[in-house]
Amino acid sequence: MTVLSDRTIKEELAASRLVIEPLDEANIQPASIDLQLDRVFRIFRVTRRPFVDVRQPMDDLTELVTIEDEEPFIIQPGTFVLGSTLESVTLPDDIVARVDGRSSLGRLGLLVHATAGYVDPGWTGKLTLELSNQSQMPIALYYGMKISQISFLRMSTPVDRPYGSESLASKYQGQTGPTPSRIFQDFREGGGR
Repeated sequence: MTVLSDRTIKEELAASRLVIEPLDEANIQPASIDLQLDRVFRIFRVTRRPFVDVRQPMDDLTELVTIEDEEPFIIQPGTFVLGSTLESVTLPDDIVARVDGRSSLGRLGLLVHATAGYVDPGWTGKLTLELSNQSQMPIALYYGMKISQISFLRMSTPVDRPYGSESLASKYQGQTGPTPSRIFQDFREGGGR
């Protein structure tokens, strides 16, 4: 695999093989694109459930919180919330992407993903961010701030079954905001990612 340079990223964008919407050209870095934070978050509630059963739907474990333009979203130390990129990303069948945190935010203790840093070929939609504050101080996050970066790798060949293919039962294709876990679907006929 080859990591795409800024020049190749721009070529893929111009050919509409790679789509980032909306795209601020100033966010294109030498080997990545900075992604911005959307205004909607999923915070976890305390429930009466004795445990999280991964075989059951769990939409009731979170609630949506929306912030205004200049309103901070405060992420407390040791907490975990779901956020979303402002941008929607669409990948062709021969490019895979990685989402990583920005160094400046990592130095404050903010992590942008627990495990989901990988974006499959064929993906389309906003990216759900798994935000956690590992520091001892609350961190204020703002709508539109640069929150993460996405880099792209060209694969040796196009994939046979891109994400979203009917045979994959892709759980998150086309998501438009922070989406709670759908792992319970793995336990139903067809499974899926």
